[in-house]
Amino acid sequence: MTIQEACGHVRQLDSNILAQAQARLDRLTKPIGSLGRLEELAARYVAITGELKPTVPRGVVFTFAADHGVALEGVSAYPREVTPQMVLNFLRGGAGVNVLARHAGVDVRVVDIGVDYEFGTVPGLFDRKIMNGTRNLSAEPAMTGGQAEQAVMVGIELATEAVREGVGLIGTGEMGIGNTTPSAAIAAMMTGRPVEEVTGRGTGIDEAGRGHKIAVIQQALDLHRPNPTDPLDVLAKVGGLEIAGLTGLILGAAAARVPIVLDGFIAGAAALIASGLQPLCREYFIASHRSVERGHRVILDHLRLKPLLDLDLRLGEGTGACLGMDLVCAAIKIYTEMATFGEAGVSEKV
Repeated sequence: MTIQEACGHVRQLDSNILAQAQARLDRLTKPIGSLGRLEELAARYVAITGELKPTVPRGVVFTFAADHGVALEGVSAYPREVTPQMVLNFLRGGAGVNVLARHAGVDVRVVDIGVDYEFGTVPGLFDRKIMNGTRNLSAEPAMTGGQAEQAVMVGIELATEAVREGVGLIGTGEMGIGNTTPSAAIAAMMTGRPVEEVTGRGTGIDEAGRGHKIAVIQQALDLHRPNPTDPLDVLAKVGGLEIAGLTGLILGAAAARVPIVLDGFIAGAAALIASGLQPLCREYFIASHRSVERGHRVILDHLRLKPLLDLDLRLGEGTGACLGMDLVCAAIKIYTEMATFGEAGVSEKV
């Protein structure tokens, strides 16, 4: 499936199905609307999938890993070698995303889409490497247009394969030292907000470091002048390989009528690109949380998304997505397992 084909398969949600789901929720043994966002989640899941009697879906978080040439500019508090080290930690099950995935009962699939390291044959690793990290976006385009499209296609293919296997809920995750820099560049271009407004401290740089990071991003945007009406141009010039992979994952899931649970800031950047390519994608987004990273609030507002949680998270990896997926499953159980007034023999509101 090409990028254009995936975009063409994304459909607007059926308002009739949404209304039928809400009607069932209103008949459950509770005051109408008393389970708040859980009811909203359940109705949205039914509308996205078209399943009026859904079962709790099998969930997978895809954690895409890639390196960034711009890390050489000192925009991160951590060295680049942390990226491959963390990939191996994911595969051993020792990272935050692994712990929360086990808690939520979902799987983690780790994808090397652009790590500057040769892993060889490692059990459990999805080897989809496009290149050994992007180029330094402050001096040259991060990728060619062809490389960006190839990385998006990786995400589409992984989502399509997962759905064929019976996966019904997909979460986004990522790992890549320096990746809040391209994410902030994308956020600035796709929302029209100033670079300073969307650039945070990432892994924990100080205020002087943030000022330097802002200057690096502004230099890149002034140099390359990405076209905000052409999301793939923005992605290629100032993006990242894991962001491109997540963009494809979003498109592939939406094309298959599978909800996408977004993680934090980097996932938000991918969501901006995906919704730029196909605006209907927005209807398939579930925002798991609001990150501490300041640009994430801007992205959520731009996409008109209300996050489920606000826990001051800023780890990435898919940690917030795991928690969001847990809430989605809880909402589905409310919808399917809770008795109606008629079934329970309980008197309704007068």
